[in-house]
Formats: sequence, structure tokens, C-alpha cells
Amino acid sequence: MFNNLSDKLDKAFHVLKGHGSITEINVAETLKEVRRALLDADVNFKIAKDFTNRVKEKALGQDVLTTLNPSQLMVKIVKDELTELMGGDTVGINLKGSPTVILMAGLQGSGKTTFSGKLANYLKTKKTKQVLLVGGDVYRPAAIKQLKVVGEQIGVEVYAEEDNKSPVEIAQNAIKYANSNGKNVVIIDTAGRLAVDEQMMTEISNIHKAVNPEETLFVVDSMTGQDAVNTAKAFNDILNFDGVILTKLDGDTRGGAALSIKSVVDKPIKFIGTGEKMEAIDIFHPDRMAERILGMGDVVSLVERAQEQYDEEEARKIQKKIAKNQFGFDDFLKQIQQIKKMGNMKDLVGMIPGAGKMMKDVDIDDDAFKGIESIIFSMTPVERSKPAMINASRKKRIAKGSGTSVQEVNQLMKQFNQMSKMMKMMQGGGAKKMMSMMKGMGQ
Repeated sequence: MFNNLSDKLDKAFHVLKGHGSITEINVAETLKEVRRALLDADVNFKIAKDFTNRVKEKALGQDVLTTLNPSQLMVKIVKDELTELMGGDTVGINLKGSPTVILMAGLQGSGKTTFSGKLANYLKTKKTKQVLLVGGDVYRPAAIKQLKVVGEQIGVEVYAEEDNKSPVEIAQNAIKYANSNGKNVVIIDTAGRLAVDEQMMTEISNIHKAVNPEETLFVVDSMTGQDAVNTAKAFNDILNFDGVILTKLDGDTRGGAALSIKSVVDKPIKFIGTGEKMEAIDIFHPDRMAERILGMGDVVSLVERAQEQYDEEEARKIQKKIAKNQFGFDDFLKQIQQIKKMGNMKDLVGMIPGAGKMMKDVDIDDDAFKGIESIIFSMTPVERSKPAMINASRKKRIAKGSGTSVQEVNQLMKQFNQMSKMMKMMQGGGAKKMMSMMKGMGQ
């Protein structure tokens, strides 16, 4: 996400490299490139100008710290200002009310229905809520069917009245149903239009008045840039919504919506969508997003995702197997499955400091593990549990069965053996030995 903006900001900071101090001249040159980068990202001109003026004021008002060079100081100032521009603090979702009513609003194609499912899945799994999804889009063909498919996928009930053409009545009846069926969160998916029109605004306003939601969330396609911000303003004037959801941040996002929307509507971005899977939803942290835009990665989010997939009981079993030299390919496969659950690979790589820049021209597919999985699935159960028995003839059979080459099977075997050795060293607390081994491997 934001690769183009990140590249241009990185080039802007190069202007200061090699300088021993910050001056009005080199700051002006740098900020000219920063402003250009923001405008290319489809940020409103006034917002971009105000942003660079604040950065300039802070940069010229500070002496260069002894531990920082001018370029590093400028990055720090820009990071702080980007954080403020996107909202400053992380704002959570309001789950008060019995039941909590969440109203989803936005244009057609913004990803409202899909994100309603993602939010329901998030509240069900992370907050242990009993969620009811409500099909309030009575116009778009197959809208309710789509919501039911999503609900079935995540194990959440969907309330719909397919013969009723009154979204207000459907919403009111859904809340009554939730009260009598033990549901403590109701998410109402509403109809969108291809553009803002009076009929749509009146309808969403009537639903809002009828159900008095705890949260009204505006869903916006982050790939639409400044248009998204203008639409958000039109919706906010009518609904006075509580927060913004940015979808499709895994696509070719220029970043204008994320950077501009808080300044225009003065409402926080609460969630972001980072992929097609139902788990691809993140709480929006302005400081972490600023760090990612500046190529600093997001180690905190990466660790949080890893912790979510951590199974203490499974970890104990793995430790015992490692200690007894019984770690096999079935165990390796489980580790891969856990990594895949953390999110799409490109997003994960972007969270590693510096990796996003190094890997920007590399196409990282979500099926990155497909070849490895195919090789493992082509092994017999005995071979998976006892990798040492895999000889040359077995490798040929495995390669043929997985549609790969013997060379690829050998490469996987080598990687597996190296990983097993490292894991065993970590078991014995041999961190120094592991570092020595890594040097020997040339890593």
C-alpha cells in the first residue's frame, strides 16, 4: 500500500543527505518534493500546502540533534505530522447499547457488503459478540444473496425480508429479532448508489433516525482518492457519521483518501480492509500507517498478528518434537498454515522495516507457499514424519507427483533441515550458536 507515495517521499529526503545542518534552502527543496508527492497521491492542494508549512515551521525551529542527521530529523518531523494528519490517536469502535446497532453507509462498489461481513467476523472472533447481519439493500440485484453467502462463510446469521421493500421497517424488525434471539450486535448493510443522490441520502437518513445507531460507519474505496473525500463530506453533512472505513488498501492505492479524509470531515478512520479474505481487517493506527508510508515498517502489527495465531498447546507439542528430533513436514505444514492466516504476503512483508523497499518490484503472491505445500502433500505420511528417509528415488517420485523438479524438492529439504537445526538451537537457549550458524550460511 502507498508504494508510489513512499518512493517519492524517500526521494524527497535524499535532498538533505550529506548536509550537516538544516537551512531554509535545503528545507524548501525537500518540502517542494514532499508537496509534489502528496499531490501525486491525490491529496487536496490546501491540505498538502498546510502540511508542508507545518513541517517547515518545525524543521527550522529545531537545532539538529547530535544523534540525528538533517535527513533523519526531517523524516521524524514528517512522520509526526503524517500521524496527526491521519487522526493522531487510534479510535476504537463503540460497542455500547443492547444490542449495539452499527449502520453501514457508502456508495455502490465501495465494498460495504463485504466489509459488513469482515466487521461481523472481527466482532465475533475478537470480541466474542453474537452478531446479526441485516440485509437492508433492497435495490441491488443479489445484494441479500451476497450477504447470506458472506454470513454462511463466517458463521453469522443474516436477517432479511426479501419481499419487504422498506429498508426502515427491515432495520426496525431486525433489532426486535436480535433482542429476542440473544444477538448483542446488529450490523445493517444499506443500499448504495453509483453517485450521491437525494433519494439515497433521504433513505439512509430515515434509517438512521429510526434505529438511532451507536455507530454509523462510512465505507469508502481508498482507490478513489480525492473523490472519496468529497463523497465522505456529502454523507457527513447528512448523517454526521462516527467514523470511516477504508477498503481495498491492498490495491493500487495512491493514499489521498487516507491522508485527507480526517482534515475534511474531522472523523477518525476506524478500520481498514487489506485483502479479500474475511480476516483481512485491521484497526487503523495513524502512527503505524505513517511509519509504513515512510518505509519504517510496522513491527508492532506484525507481532500482534503472529500472537493472534499463536497456539500455546500446539507450541508445546512442537517443542517436545524438536527436543526428540521428531519435527516433521506435517509440523512444518502447520507452521505455514499459521503464517497464511496472518494475512496476504505482500502486506506482511511491508510490515518488516526496509523490506517493503527491497521487495517493491517483486510480485509476492498469496500462493507463495503453494509449491511447498504441493511437495509436502506428495510425500507419504511416513516420509512426512521421517524426512531423513527421503532418498534420491523418493525425491523423483515426490517431484513428479507435485509437478515440481528434483532441484526444488532438494531446496525444500535443505531449508527444512536448516530451520530444524535453528529451532533446536533455540530450544537449548543457543542463540549465539544460531547466530554463528547463520553467518556460516551467508545470511
